[in-house]
Amino acid sequence: MNLEALTTRRFPAVRHDYSAKDTILYALGVGVGGNPLDQEELPFVYEKSLRIIPSQASVIAYPGPWLTEPGLGINYVKVLHGEQSVMFERPLKPSGCVRGEYEVIGVDDKGPEKGAVVFFEKRIVDDNDGALICRVRSTYFLRGDGGCGSWGKSWAVPEALPTRAPDRVIDVPTIPRLALIYRLSGDLNPVHIDPGVAAKAGFAKPILHGLSTFGIACFGIVQQLCRGNPDRMAEIFARFSRPVFPGDSIRLELLEEADAWRFRARVVERDEIVLDRGFVRLKKDT
Repeated sequence: MNLEALTTRRFPAVRHDYSAKDTILYALGVGVGGNPLDQEELPFVYEKSLRIIPSQASVIAYPGPWLTEPGLGINYVKVLHGEQSVMFERPLKPSGCVRGEYEVIGVDDKGPEKGAVVFFEKRIVDDNDGALICRVRSTYFLRGDGGCGSWGKSWAVPEALPTRAPDRVIDVPTIPRLALIYRLSGDLNPVHIDPGVAAKAGFAKPILHGLSTFGIACFGIVQQLCRGNPDRMAEIFARFSRPVFPGDSIRLELLEEADAWRFRARVVERDEIVLDRGFVRLKKDT
């Protein structure tokens, strides 16, 4: 990896108009609407009184596949999306015009045999009044780029979850074609649709987007902890620990703490944790 090219990379702001159609498509891509008669899910897929899933901030004002740029010298085949968080200053609207601002925050070099970690932040700003809506933070593990040197700063990661039993459990089935829907929200990486590409990456079949799993968890939390009101979510974080295959059954395990909730997600069929160290902070009723 070319550390100087990475740390001096400048990102032009991206203006993004998103519509009710985009919001509905995103919701379908994280499994909402499996039962079209479910009155609790309907507001997220019906333009009448439409609500937005907060994790959609991850795909709004997407900066493009910038890690693949040849000048950065990154071994993209070995890049893993390791962590994702969204921190809200104000609620995200179901449609609107926003501006994306981007910055590489830091690089943590783990050593030649261990790779490097890149910390990247997207700020979503209301294009009308210039106010910050949310910060979207992504952590990328560059398994093939250790020994490049460290730079900048990182951010704190929530501690491991307590070992006690969860306070609430949510079981969420996924459908085999879920990745085909989710990719229409912007992530066209062929590992999620092409069996040949997936095989070269070491998977038996195409995998579900990690951010789709993140959205599944976010929606379950909105329904269970926010009583269907997405404006109550102030912050959400998760670490991607293992891949999900479309059609897997996902179980969310929620643990209540003094001023927040923690969560993990596991695939029931393989008893594998796929999201870990999850953290949710809620606002008071709005």
